[in-house]
Amino acid sequence: MQNKFFCLLFFTHFVLISQVSINGIVIDQSTNRPLPFATVKTNTSSYALTSVDGEFMIRSNAYPVNLTISYLGYQTKVIAIESKNSEKIEIKLNLKEENLATVKLDVTENVAAKIIAEAIRRKNQNNSKKLLKTFSYKSYNKLKITEDNQATLNTSDTTKVDMERLFNDTHSFLSEKVSLHQFKKGIEEKETVLATRMTGFKEPVYNVLGIKIQSNSLYNEDYTIFNNKYIGPLSNRALRNYYYKILDTTQDKNPAFVILFQPRKSKNFARLEGVLYIDIKTLAIQKAIIELRGELNVMATHTFEYFPEEKIWFPESQEITIRPGDGRQKVSLFGGQISVGRLGNNKKTFSGNNDFLISKTDLYDIELNTKQNVNQSQATIQIDPEANVRDESYWQKNRTSAITEKDLNSFPVVDSIVKAQNIERKIDVIQSFNIGYYPVGFFNFDLTYPIKYNNYEGLRLGLGGKTNAKFSNRFRLEGYLVYGFRDSKSKYGVGGGVLLNKNSDSWLNVNYTDDIKEVGSFFYLTDRRVYSLFEPRLVNIDFYYKHRTWSTSLQYQIFPKLVSETQFSTSNIGQTGGYRYLNDGNLFSNYKTSESTIALRWSPFSKFLKTPNGYKEIHDGYPKITAQYTQSFKGVFDSNFTYSKIGLKAEYVINRINQSQTSLLFEADLATGDIPLTHLYHAYPNAPTKETVFQRFSVAGRRTFETMFFGEFFSDKLATLQVKHRIKPIKITSWFKPELVLISRYAIGDVENIENHQGVSFSSLQQGYQESGFEINKLFAGFGLSFAYRYGAYHLPRIEDNISFKFTFYLKL
Repeated sequence: MQNKFFCLLFFTHFVLISQVSINGIVIDQSTNRPLPFATVKTNTSSYALTSVDGEFMIRSNAYPVNLTISYLGYQTKVIAIESKNSEKIEIKLNLKEENLATVKLDVTENVAAKIIAEAIRRKNQNNSKKLLKTFSYKSYNKLKITEDNQATLNTSDTTKVDMERLFNDTHSFLSEKVSLHQFKKGIEEKETVLATRMTGFKEPVYNVLGIKIQSNSLYNEDYTIFNNKYIGPLSNRALRNYYYKILDTTQDKNPAFVILFQPRKSKNFARLEGVLYIDIKTLAIQKAIIELRGELNVMATHTFEYFPEEKIWFPESQEITIRPGDGRQKVSLFGGQISVGRLGNNKKTFSGNNDFLISKTDLYDIELNTKQNVNQSQATIQIDPEANVRDESYWQKNRTSAITEKDLNSFPVVDSIVKAQNIERKIDVIQSFNIGYYPVGFFNFDLTYPIKYNNYEGLRLGLGGKTNAKFSNRFRLEGYLVYGFRDSKSKYGVGGGVLLNKNSDSWLNVNYTDDIKEVGSFFYLTDRRVYSLFEPRLVNIDFYYKHRTWSTSLQYQIFPKLVSETQFSTSNIGQTGGYRYLNDGNLFSNYKTSESTIALRWSPFSKFLKTPNGYKEIHDGYPKITAQYTQSFKGVFDSNFTYSKIGLKAEYVINRINQSQTSLLFEADLATGDIPLTHLYHAYPNAPTKETVFQRFSVAGRRTFETMFFGEFFSDKLATLQVKHRIKPIKITSWFKPELVLISRYAIGDVENIENHQGVSFSSLQQGYQESGFEINKLFAGFGLSFAYRYGAYHLPRIEDNISFKFTFYLKL
């Protein structure tokens, strides 16, 4: 997630301007009670909403400043601020003398809670995705950063002329998007991006298009703001988490209750608060204002249009703004990887209407219960091939909000700056680096090859990588060369692929490898590439076998959520130690295998973005299920054995609103037939065979059994379960927030004909293996500590042999 919003944030750190700040409180004239969510505007169109305590802070260019304060049910007031005042301004409003509603209410929390409870009970009748069979609409979205129509920047530094022009004449970032949205009951809503453009970029940064800026429904359990989830104001958990109070009622064609909601308890993470306009007749939402207050203030608004034939309030527009906040709470967006609050607290950075970011979406061409050509196999978001080359007449036809001269100036000015500073290249490097590549021209260097260490090869140095789209969109070449200093051997691999079908991302590959592989290791062909700066478990492995393998494979994306790969390979196997396999009266140290493998990975709840370059997963949904079947054939290409291998893996992660997380990883493997030890299973042991705990001190892995010794167990039938529960980060300082993770791991297995595996000594896992412990992560520079204890049937006589004490390393780039 850390690179998804990179391009939007790139310019936001350099603007220095002068401004004035005004702090105040809005209260009721007769009761002196604060008025939450009153609107405060300046004569320069800056605006703010008061907090639940009636307080506000607003900025403007210079004195004098005229403030206009309005609140539903109260008389609007205008006051003039002539000069700076260090004290908080107190503004009192008088009630309007009018009948506000046809319904008399005892405005207590009880009444508001009853209305909300009934609205929750009836929300499926008001939720368009529950009530309607189909719908479609188009949307126009405009997103701007450093929105400020009044402020100017003056600098005497001639080297900053481009920067001055960027701020004074343009926005730092501007994007426009036109989309078609389609929905059919039983199928999630699909979006086709018909047109898109971003300042400075020849092609859109597709990861940005996949960001969920804000929820388009208020009836779901969670409300999303920049991919972060919060408890929705009409969720089934809402009454336990929010306090509700009736502020007012409206009197028009469709009267509504105006209901304030705010968190019941004070917590140390950001929470939602706001106002809901609830239709008196249907209890549907007519309008909503939602705020997230902290180091930055996030305000989201939703408006709805009533369709009498279908008797439903359907979304009409939505908007989200980010402005500097009060610093009392941290608002960490984008999965916690970017603490946006750090960008907004410098008073010299923003002025005018105070917006750091504003995103406005209008809906039009709305069609309800009409035939829609949409199916489950489509990606959640698709990019039209013509989306990036629409002419100005197309934009004028579909643009629903006025585009200013400053908006238009943004494109050519930022274009020149992006080109001069080579920003597209920097984004490409960051995105590639996160999956372990460094692009240079038409070649992506693989960062997993340059330097490694293990107990067999010692220091392993090498170089490798593959070609990218600059080389060819249809062909790719790859290869690597490494050298082990302890075994004094070179290893290498070469290969290539051809794209058979762009729509299904189908590749036919051929590879040859002459290398070593860990005994008992098992890998799924469809597992996604995961890159880490440091792979701790590899350091301690010393039980390898040699292999020279020819393979050909077909990668095929059946549909976005189902990926497959089939492979045929033939290998010449040799031992690095004294292992021998007894089969049919013959002892084998060197042998051949010929295998056919089919693998599937299913991600039923993930969401995908389809770009001209393939699919991108934009939302990790769980569970994720992977299955693989391998069959070896005796006699095919002189293969020595016939055997079958089946693997099944399921991963489930629960991310909670309070930032805690529980993850479960289950794997079951079965091998039958004449199968040597090299091709059996281990349970990812990670304890070096040393005398004392401190001699075994190393680095813990992500899914490894920390107290299980290397080579201690091998199985032809194996099941493992790992359960992790991460408690929300413990905030000690703004930069020191360690994480406590509780861990339990279980394994059970067996092995037949153990006497056929000669030259080695190991046990089965038929009595069940257990270990539990905890990690304290992110103590310093990504490092933490891990503790685990081995208990149960395989508890060892010496207490210290059951203990694991190691480093952990979790560092996101």
